[in-house]
Amino acid sequence: MAAATLSPTLSAASVLHPKRFTSKSFIQCCENPISESVKLTDINGLATFPEKNALRWSAAKVPPPRPRRIILVRHGQSEGNVDESVYTRVADPKIALTEKGRAEAEECGEMIKELIEQDKVDSWKVYFYVSPYRRTLETLKNLARPFERSRIAGLREEPRLREQDFGNFQDREKMRIEKSIRMLYGRFFYRFPNGESAADVYDRITGFRETLRSDIDVGRFQPPGQRNPNMNLVIVSHGLTLRVFLMRWYKWTVEQFEGLNNFRNGKALVMEKGYGGRYSLLVHHTEEELREFGLTDDMLMDQEWQKFARPGELNYDCPTMNSFFTHFDDECSTDPS
Repeated sequence: MAAATLSPTLSAASVLHPKRFTSKSFIQCCENPISESVKLTDINGLATFPEKNALRWSAAKVPPPRPRRIILVRHGQSEGNVDESVYTRVADPKIALTEKGRAEAEECGEMIKELIEQDKVDSWKVYFYVSPYRRTLETLKNLARPFERSRIAGLREEPRLREQDFGNFQDREKMRIEKSIRMLYGRFFYRFPNGESAADVYDRITGFRETLRSDIDVGRFQPPGQRNPNMNLVIVSHGLTLRVFLMRWYKWTVEQFEGLNNFRNGKALVMEKGYGGRYSLLVHHTEEELREFGLTDDMLMDQEWQKFARPGELNYDCPTMNSFFTHFDDECSTDPS
């Protein structure tokens, strides 16, 4: 083994007595044009490199472009959608799609591809988040058939996107009773025995939303060094889970959530980036489509605001607040102006 070359700046004493060269010492790099010192730390021998920090700060000033769309897809028709007794024999995560469900998924993929191609850009890609249940995984496999490999940026299986837990193997008659009780108690707060409420789903979807926002902010779904503004995120999940996701994203109230209708199997709802950079359902969908889904006048007014607002802005004229605080009407009636 070749002998190590000692730096002339180290004295013989420091070589003979290595303890004198402590982890708190400084190494001066004479070839560094910035003339920065690299400080050795006491934490696992890690060092800080100012030039890397400078690059990080520079990148932080120009965040990666936000995806053009977030597309929410409900799984295709499943065996459980056709025959509820399947839940008594098969665990919910293992229920498969029907032949019709697989066709619905592929048709949805064709629709998504056609939608993206209307942008008339060559660099578009899709990135998938998917629930780990069998019917959602099968939906994704069929939905992705229209896409070439070069168009798929990647996928992530995300357990927090799973269906609401209704308990383990289900007793059919007992579930009918539980669902009728849920209507009396409230669709959002009622918790199924050994299962979840929609409020429980809200809690885990909150965690997923923060992960998704972080992925968007750092461009995690893009290859290193790429800043593609034509990325499309597709989330393949379940009816209630997607409604809760929208509730959490747009800060809808419990009452507004309980007025929503389920997605149809194999259908998509598109959150598209508006003029200011925020995502609105009204960029792609019509008012009639959103009313059918269950959006009220207040919710539609907010979606119209989302079309033009920028990330980080607040809707100071939020219609929900105006309808909640009824004493505003009294102020208007007593104001001389």
